[in-house]
Amino acid sequence: MMFGVKVAHSLPGRTRFYIPKHLEISRIEAWLRSFPGVYSVNYKQVTGSLLIYHHINLSLDNLKSFIRKYRHTISQVTSSWKKFVPVIACGTIFLINWYLQRSSYSPIVKAVSYWISSLTAISTSYEVIKDGVVHVLKERKGNANTLTAASIFASLYMKNPGSALIITLMSTISELLTDYTSEQTKHYIHSVLKLDISYAWRVKEKGVEEKVLVEKIQVGDQVVIFTGEKIPVDGIIIEGNGTADEASITGEYMPREISGGDNVYAGSVLQSGHITVTVEKVGEDTALSKIVKLLEEAQEKRAPIQNIADTIAEKMVPVSFGLALVTFFFTRNLNRAMSMLVIDFICGIKLSTATALYASIGRAAKEGAIVKGSDHIEKMSKLNTVILDKTGTITEGTPVVQQVIAAKGFNQEDVIRLAAAAEKNSTHPIADAIMKQAKDWNILIPTRDKNAQIETAVGKGISTWLDGKRVVVGSLRFMNELKIKTTTLLQHMQNDENVIYVAYDQTLVGIVSIFDKIRSGMHRAVNNLRHQGINDIIMLTGDKRTVAREMARRLKLNWYHAEALPEDKAFYVKRYGRTGAVMMVGDGINDAPALAHAHVGVTMGLNEQTLLQKPVTLLLRLITQKCFLS
Repeated sequence: MMFGVKVAHSLPGRTRFYIPKHLEISRIEAWLRSFPGVYSVNYKQVTGSLLIYHHINLSLDNLKSFIRKYRHTISQVTSSWKKFVPVIACGTIFLINWYLQRSSYSPIVKAVSYWISSLTAISTSYEVIKDGVVHVLKERKGNANTLTAASIFASLYMKNPGSALIITLMSTISELLTDYTSEQTKHYIHSVLKLDISYAWRVKEKGVEEKVLVEKIQVGDQVVIFTGEKIPVDGIIIEGNGTADEASITGEYMPREISGGDNVYAGSVLQSGHITVTVEKVGEDTALSKIVKLLEEAQEKRAPIQNIADTIAEKMVPVSFGLALVTFFFTRNLNRAMSMLVIDFICGIKLSTATALYASIGRAAKEGAIVKGSDHIEKMSKLNTVILDKTGTITEGTPVVQQVIAAKGFNQEDVIRLAAAAEKNSTHPIADAIMKQAKDWNILIPTRDKNAQIETAVGKGISTWLDGKRVVVGSLRFMNELKIKTTTLLQHMQNDENVIYVAYDQTLVGIVSIFDKIRSGMHRAVNNLRHQGINDIIMLTGDKRTVAREMARRLKLNWYHAEALPEDKAFYVKRYGRTGAVMMVGDGINDAPALAHAHVGVTMGLNEQTLLQKPVTLLLRLITQKCFLS
């Protein structure tokens, strides 16, 4: 039994469920038909069962999960509609009552309208009234809801239910704004950071591999990951080697060579090779899940100015009641005294503060920046240090060819042509850079020898055959292993630069230097930050020192820290934070500790279809423009 849905029986390609009769059959049938692999869905009223015909490879667990998702979705829709009932009710009744009271209808109709309006105001404000009364009884003092409740009853006492409805309407809308922002942020976080892996290959006794649900993987298990698969757990490699694309974790575009003893993280992709991993963290304990939790917790933080507004509001509650008593004492007019409560300017303090903050969040969202908590907006105005991650933030996160050096007897076109011949079917980022360069130079890429295979040396390079001779593209280590001389060109390159070597027929053809291109408008963004009073602009990167130094020189940054691990980035953020407010801008899961320790953490480029396509200039411009905070 699962959420009231029971499996009657299951055969390959045919499954029957017993479902509760209160579910809307037509909706659940349409929902299940949208699931990939489901051919037909029919509800049998006589037996009260749902018969599903599907692809034989579609598992029962997947169908269960999909029905669970349906129940959750329906529950959310129902809950969201309930939130709007007070707004719709108050708005509708207010307009009807306003029209009837100003028309020539009989007194009975107007009296009925009056009482319906009064009851609507009280019923839709039940939670506010309850909180205001309970707070007085428990804390021996009133709060903003106490005054709001008093305003509603004062309006009703003065026979003005319209005012009571408007007060309820304003209070409800402010709560809806808060809930909407919170839900949208949670939805966004889950959509861009979900692991999206259903199965894993677990190693049983005697080395037998079995395909199991990821939820069944436990700490201490051994799992096998093959080429092209996404790694489902955090763990340590005990066997095998390969190349892992950890762009979503580290933010670096260059794949990492991994072998026995290295750590791997859920969410990264094994580009080549195959590995056996001992599971260290699963589910909510993985780095990917922790960043989701971190971002969800961040949005719950309130701006200090909101806390101040709430404090002022609470302290002004007795003042408001006092003014009402003073008014009654001097005027002996109860209606005027009640008017002092109806004014309720304390709600104005709370609503104006929340409205200003949410307007700022909305403005940012329209421009492509999502603010996770209103407290960050206030802190932005006090920044004096901005720390930028390099790859994917300062740079585009995709490599380009920076320099091509040809050996004696060859030219630059020869280097790119031969490299492209070997790399044209590769999905490696470096291959993309070479192919782009060949296209820009209009180089005709030669066809490899018939039946020539691409030979891959994991973590070193690749080779193939062209006109009966071997083409090799790879690292200096690969060239040395194949006894290809490279010393004549080494003097032209820095040892720490990202370079690949190209050889043909055991002869070095040339060297290609790869560089991550600075985002368009980044220079202008840095200048804008300085004009806004940001004293220090620092760069953090896991890249090599020479590359970091050149990047910092080009952008005229104050300083840089290279070869930084996640814990190093957090350390630097905390160190700079001792002297003033710090904003950290990053794009990878590895930036999570640094983002958490910064006064303002900005994540961008969480997937290719969202912020990664937008220049960082946009975000920095929003943060530094005074109109953003106004």
